[in-house]
Amino acid sequence: MRRPRIAIVGRPNVGKSSLFNALIRRPLAIVDDFAGVTRDRIAAAFRLPEGRDGQEERPAVLIDTGGYGIDDVQDLTADVERQIAHGVAEADVLLLVIDSRLGIVSLDETVAQRLREAGGVSWQDGDKMGPSGKPVIVVSNKVDDDRHEAGAWAGLELGFGEPIPISAKTRRNSGDLTVAIHTAIAALPDGALDGPEDGDDPLGEDLDHDDADLPEAGEDDAMPEHAVGRPVLLARERRREAVREAEGVRIAIVGKRNAGKSTLVNALAGQPRVIVSEKAGTTRDSVDVAMRFELEGGGTQKVTLIDTAGVRKRKSLGEDLEYYAQHRSLRSVRRADVCLLLIDASLPVSQVDHQLVGEIQKHHVPTVVVVNKWDLAEKEHTTDEYGEYLIQTLRGLDFAPVVFTSALKGDAVKEAIAVALELDDQAGQRVSTSEVNDVIEKIMSERGPATNKHGKRAKVYFATQLAVRPPTLGLFVNDPDLFDPNYRRFLLNRLRDEMPYSEAPIKLLVRPRKSLPKEARQN
Repeated sequence: MRRPRIAIVGRPNVGKSSLFNALIRRPLAIVDDFAGVTRDRIAAAFRLPEGRDGQEERPAVLIDTGGYGIDDVQDLTADVERQIAHGVAEADVLLLVIDSRLGIVSLDETVAQRLREAGGVSWQDGDKMGPSGKPVIVVSNKVDDDRHEAGAWAGLELGFGEPIPISAKTRRNSGDLTVAIHTAIAALPDGALDGPEDGDDPLGEDLDHDDADLPEAGEDDAMPEHAVGRPVLLARERRREAVREAEGVRIAIVGKRNAGKSTLVNALAGQPRVIVSEKAGTTRDSVDVAMRFELEGGGTQKVTLIDTAGVRKRKSLGEDLEYYAQHRSLRSVRRADVCLLLIDASLPVSQVDHQLVGEIQKHHVPTVVVVNKWDLAEKEHTTDEYGEYLIQTLRGLDFAPVVFTSALKGDAVKEAIAVALELDDQAGQRVSTSEVNDVIEKIMSERGPATNKHGKRAKVYFATQLAVRPPTLGLFVNDPDLFDPNYRRFLLNRLRDEMPYSEAPIKLLVRPRKSLPKEARQN
């Protein structure tokens, strides 16, 4: 059986995204008092808690949608409503959210009629469901206390049975909503959930949020090196592998505004999964799109594409909405296995591109530089000329592979994913301790660090690979200060020449001898 899909629908500003975040128990969707924040449909796997009367916890998929009837400031209303229609069509259960404080307005009635046309019936009428019925639960939100309880019952007017009065903000009566969702799922027609997970479902849970006792990925960059032990690295590695088992390779598509990120996602997904517009700033939330990528040698690879909002200069960020959209984009870099950094070939490399390179370097994420809109620039430059330009301007990613694409025309878009999967494979390579030590000895014999002013020479007592994704090498030395930034850069470049991860970032931890593993000290 596949996971039931539950879509949240309603008019603007009734608290749909707040409810979405409350149910999945993490702030994935942007919440703002400004109406019409959500445009694309956002999906997340979560576990529906156990209900009363033996209702067991079960995995499900929750879908957040934009507001019906929003007057979008960028004239994207029709696009938003198409995304809502997709969400309703793929859902098994519908949560129709209303505002208990305002009662029923004409737009609520319009939404209810749309749901009836899509097969929606009361969640309490399981015996009347029919073969294509979709149970609708009216969720009367913003019932923060007893004073607003009476207003919740106005939802009866919509004809979908008793509303569930809740507060998404305080989680008031969340247990009642859980029971209603369980009941609605149980009332689905026989066979409604038959079959495997399909390509448009998130295929697992984001476990990055589970273990609060461990530092999050990237946090150790600000910690003393001796404080980041092998157990922490291995625990992170196990956690990331559990996510990969569920979601496949997570590929974040990042770039400045209007670089073509959403166009690329749709070209790869083969459907209008996210809204595309020439207007900058169309995408606000980070949107996960699951798919299976056909491998050249046969078979498929499970992949989750992460479409992100365009990044802007920090000083250009205006309202809170832009701040949170950008924050989620940069966070997507941290949780990705590979990044596709989109460079707009029709414009010079900008400060924003450099900002993204800095974020990618900080978290050691393998990256494919995707030069998009190449059809607009190929008359002016050859690929070799532009590649040299990137080496000179994108300092720090000179080892990253470059793919030239036109997402709008579909040119070389699959090649970008194929290269990303090759990078992911490189980042997962593990080299034996003996081989690591042989390579380090070879490089040190060619060129060692300079002696300090007291004539002290650098020594490496032991070297080992501590983790994968990113490949993390630990060097245990007499004095870490002797390995200055210039020598570390030289060492990393030579390690790429000698190791099986030539195009992936390598994380190098240089530690004092006292941090040596016990077994290495005995040798």
